[in-house]
Amino acid sequence: MGLEHRRVCLPKVRFGVFPGEAVETSAQRRSRTATRVPRDAPGGDMAPLDFEDQRLLGSAPVARGSLLSVGVAGLGYWGPNLVRNLGACPRTELTWLCDIDPDRMELIGRQYPKAQRAATFAEMLADKHLDAVAIATPTPSHYLLAKAALQARKHVLVEKPLAMAAAEAEELVALAREMDRVLLVDHVFVYTPSVRKMAELVHGGEVGDILFFDSVRINLGVFQHDVSVLWDLAPHDLSIIDHLIAQGPEYVMAIGTSSTPHGVEDVVHLHLRYAGGLLASFHLNWLSPVKVRHFMVGGSRRSMLYNELDSAGRLKVYDRGIDVSADPAGIRDVLISYRSGDVVSPRLDEVEPLSRLVEHFADCIEGRAVPITGGEQGLRIVRILEAAQRSLADGSKRVRL
Repeated sequence: MGLEHRRVCLPKVRFGVFPGEAVETSAQRRSRTATRVPRDAPGGDMAPLDFEDQRLLGSAPVARGSLLSVGVAGLGYWGPNLVRNLGACPRTELTWLCDIDPDRMELIGRQYPKAQRAATFAEMLADKHLDAVAIATPTPSHYLLAKAALQARKHVLVEKPLAMAAAEAEELVALAREMDRVLLVDHVFVYTPSVRKMAELVHGGEVGDILFFDSVRINLGVFQHDVSVLWDLAPHDLSIIDHLIAQGPEYVMAIGTSSTPHGVEDVVHLHLRYAGGLLASFHLNWLSPVKVRHFMVGGSRRSMLYNELDSAGRLKVYDRGIDVSADPAGIRDVLISYRSGDVVSPRLDEVEPLSRLVEHFADCIEGRAVPITGGEQGLRIVRILEAAQRSLADGSKRVRL
């Protein structure tokens, strides 16, 4: 899609609602979500936003050392976490809150009385002193909101996934480059102490050659009406893999099923094949009676298990595996010997990942850092998700990337 240089005309749309669907009232939505289990971080069942047709004004340049003026769009499950961290960061000033639901706005607004309140996204963007926006709205709205913000020359932090189509993600990356603005995707697990340590061990050669990734991310709920379990949960572990290795998969294959009238997949098994035989497997499930969060990296020297639910030791490094050598007697082609060494749980810091992400966002805006989870990574993740969705729709056939 080409980039257009014109006035931004944004029709009134309630994002997350498909054409022909009835629009919920705030009371209906509160009733529906009252007993819902919060979505696995990050994400959220926040209220959709309205646009209004309004000229969007540009922002003033950010001086290094001055506070960055930031607004948050979407005050559902994940939005308040962004609000809290942006409000606490010594380098950012929370200046705007935006949500169509007046009850959510009132609840969060009372805690941050200095922040202005906007019922429409365009109203917030019209503030020429606003430097950046954080978007924590339903997934189908990410592309349009991020596009509008970039066209208004605002820096953008957007919830995962970046968009629902690779073409949309490509357009956002190109637009951010054209506008010279930071586009950062909230792949928050990349900023966890465990994943940072894993990257240190991988890039330092401690793990050796990576042989496989194996992920289990399952729990009971939350059922989304606008995205499947693939788009909801897979971005977490895909972003971790993307951070650990500098290559994309050769092909994607997925098998899944839907157990509800919504028609979106609630159980998916996803497989990625990389050059050299590296495999990555994912089990994604909204129907599991137990919650499991296992992410395993198998290496030729050591293996690692990241279990975010294990507060006593979220990361364990295993000096266990096999050693392969030639048989000098020639009886067998190769000899397999088993290695059983120590299991180490490295000491990790206790910094909140989202706090680190907000600091990194400020660093990027001020030119001190290159985005770790920038639009380019967001685009790579969306390409994999889109290919997996094609595989699901085509009888689980392999889809080349």
